[in-house]
Order: sequence, then C-alpha cells, then structure tokens
Amino acid sequence: MKVLLAVLGLLMLSFNAHAGPSINVGVVYDYLDGDKSNYLKRVFNGGDSTAFVKVTVLEILYGADGTAREVPLKSLPDGTRDGLMASPARLIVPPNGTQGTRLLHRGDRDKERYFRVRYIPVVPEKEDEFAVTQEERDAYKQTLSAGVSVLAGYGTVFFVRPKNTRFDTQIDNDPGQYQLRNNGNSVVLVDEFKDCSASDALECNPVTKNHVLPGRVFSFEKKPGRVYRFHVVEGGEHKVHEVKG
Repeated sequence: MKVLLAVLGLLMLSFNAHAGPSINVGVVYDYLDGDKSNYLKRVFNGGDSTAFVKVTVLEILYGADGTAREVPLKSLPDGTRDGLMASPARLIVPPNGTQGTRLLHRGDRDKERYFRVRYIPVVPEKEDEFAVTQEERDAYKQTLSAGVSVLAGYGTVFFVRPKNTRFDTQIDNDPGQYQLRNNGNSVVLVDEFKDCSASDALECNPVTKNHVLPGRVFSFEKKPGRVYRFHVVEGGEHKVHEVKG
C-alpha cells in the first residue's frame, strides 16, 4: 500500500477543484453465451484520483406485461448466491488505470436470466471491506474534500443466455407493418434501428436499440416515404435489414 499512499500524497499536492475519479465501464449491455460461465468486465478510471468501486448485483424479473423489478439474489445450498457474482466485488482503480472484475454465474441456466450490475465509486469506509488502512482512507478523503461531493457510477444490464441457447426469429413483413417475433429462448437484438426519409437520408429519427426477449414481439408501422434500416443480432449472427414503407 506504500505505492497508493505515494499516489495520494502526490494528488494532495497537485489537487484542483475538479479532482476526483471518473470511471468508465464501456458498453451498457453485456451477454454471457450459453457455453461460457464467466465474463471479464474492465473498469477504466479517467480521473485524476484513485477510484474505489463497489460492484453490486440484483436480478431483473420481467412480468407478463413487460414491467421489470429488481430483486436480491437468493442463496444456494453451498452458501453461494444463485445467479451472478462479481469477483472481486471491490476494485481499487488508479488514475488513468484499469482494473477488471470477473462476473461468474452460478445456479440454474435452463432459461435466460437478467441482472443489473452497478459500478459505484465510493469514499472507502471500514464497512466497505476495501483492503486499505485508516491512514489511507483519511488521506483519500482529504484529496476529495475541496470540491467533489458526487461520485458518478454506472448501471449495466447483464444477459445470461440458457445453457442450450436456441434462436428462432419469425418475421412478418406485411404491406403496412413489420413484425419480428422471438420464438427462441434467448434475447434477440434489433440494433441501430434507423427510421429515415426515403428522399432525404439526413432526415432521421433518433437511432434506437431494442432487446426482444423470448416470447416477445418487436413491430413498427411502415409509413409511406420512410425507410427503416437495422441489424438483427442473434448471438454472434448479424443480419442487416432494410424495409421500405
């Protein structure tokens, strides 16, 4: 920990009103394929002070009406959690540095499961279980005391595909409507969906990303004079579609 103390001391000498950690976790959506059991997620700190990051996991349960709720993970008989675990769940990320946490899945994979993973920068306290001394905690707090009161974190969504993943995407391209139905057992992504004017390629609605869960439908009305371009992603398979209104 001598290196950490040296870094904190240097930061205290060069501190300015905008000092603080600034983390980046990359993409917001991550997917664990059916033949994989773990996934490495990297956290980058672009700020000018060390980031102490807590990783928390909740399971997302979707109702029949499409509403979602987040619930704590249950425990398995061996004492581990049933679902997704982060190892380590506490990260110390130096300025302009990167640390990784491995997301491990335990438990049932007969059907697809969904998790909310949050990466939360904190000011370390004893109960946070970071491997730092009280002296190091106090030094870190002093580096932030001159102006940083809010530490911005990130929430991501983690999709765990079934062990026996099966894709079965049915498309109905009728004159007035396009419909994509997911009859498989894993999420299908309708990515980079663009709704543009056929006569002016620059006149477009905002680009969207759409996750179609098993048993659900993605559809849109085909309007005259419009062109719809998007990618249908089934795991590692990408297909580009263009539909005219």
